[in-house]
Amino acid sequence: MAAPASSLRPLAAIAAALLLVAATSASPVFPGVHPLQLQALRQRRPASSGRGSRYVVAAAAAAAAAAKPFTAHYFPQELDHFTFTPNASAVFYQKYLVNDTFWRRSSSAAAGEPPAGPIFVYTGNEGDIEWFATNTGFMFDIAPKFGALLHRFYGESKPFGNDSNSSPEKLGYLTSTQALADFAILITSLKHNLSAVSSPVVVFGGSYGGMLASWFRLKYPHVTIGAVASSAPILQFDYITPWSSFYDAVSQDYKMCKIIDGFPAGADIVDKAFAAASLYYNYTGDQTCFQLEDGGDPHGLSGWGWQACTEMVMPMTISNESMFPPFTFTYEEKSDDCFQSYGVRPRPHWITTEYGGNKIDLVLKRFGSNVIFSNGMRDPWSRGGVLKNISSSIIALVTEKGAHHLDFRSATKDDPDWVVEQRRQEVEIIQGWIDLYNEDLAQMSK
Repeated sequence: MAAPASSLRPLAAIAAALLLVAATSASPVFPGVHPLQLQALRQRRPASSGRGSRYVVAAAAAAAAAAKPFTAHYFPQELDHFTFTPNASAVFYQKYLVNDTFWRRSSSAAAGEPPAGPIFVYTGNEGDIEWFATNTGFMFDIAPKFGALLHRFYGESKPFGNDSNSSPEKLGYLTSTQALADFAILITSLKHNLSAVSSPVVVFGGSYGGMLASWFRLKYPHVTIGAVASSAPILQFDYITPWSSFYDAVSQDYKMCKIIDGFPAGADIVDKAFAAASLYYNYTGDQTCFQLEDGGDPHGLSGWGWQACTEMVMPMTISNESMFPPFTFTYEEKSDDCFQSYGVRPRPHWITTEYGGNKIDLVLKRFGSNVIFSNGMRDPWSRGGVLKNISSSIIALVTEKGAHHLDFRSATKDDPDWVVEQRRQEVEIIQGWIDLYNEDLAQMSK
């Protein structure tokens, strides 16, 4: 879970993408705080024969391919939404991306005319905004069906320029609450400027962006009618999720180990290593030379370290059941490490105080609505996600073979049946939210 390398607020917090057409880009963000986690999360798309997406029509796909994905814009955003200190009203320019190729504008209120299309907003991540826009194809795929406007937030604009990450005094503005307030102000302003005040807004987010999407729905229900939160580990805090669950899941995911164990006794170690590496680098079986990665990370995690040392404290240990050497965690050691790195100490229980999490089923059953939590059990972050339905409108879509917000990737002809079905369910639920909103709107206008 990290934030775009150059962001409106120093990296992660403001990462969001508003999609002004009915669905488009998906952003698979890898929320790691440790190199081992990042490596484990670089999962490939399952290669299995299956049906193509049922809801992507050839004509719409061709139009989407021909259209420019997004145009960049900048919004004058206040630095601090929660205080009235002299610096609070300082303005910086927040970058956001827009695609209106498929947006259905409502020209009049004439009888029989379809309502204006929805606004689909991607609530960013801790990585480069263009990278995430390119890798969130699900929203582009479904935009024609909904006639949606696509928006994506995050920033290449830094409140303090190249000095934005230079000190705790400047990094202190990088928080999830500031990011959510940024989204609310920008969305509200855009709807007004586009004469689309009545257009319903649905927010999408994957990984850290998925956490922001779900929290945005809970905190700003008057701005968005629903949220699709993919691979969002909102329960990876305090003592809600077992601390060893992430690395235990990583160990269970290594079929790689089964390949090595399957060799007969006395087999050459190089052959074993080659076969194991082929799982990742040659899963199609047709490569004669491996294309190794250069070790660089495309997501840009420079802001995530600060967040992990302030509010995003996710306790993790490595148990004896893991393939990794045992590792322990204490809040005291974490606090000392953060103080040494940044001169600040974490507030380890702030997230559950601000957004909840403990006994989430009991709380949200009577309070929340219209949230999809999607998780794939091959994603180690799924263990900190919502894996069971909470109510009839807070739905958990869980797939046994799914990876880190795989459902947000573009549809392909090789997608397995289970991911096709998962996306179909997501589209059906979103359509239900929009239909109900439009019905209520029509009743109010009578």
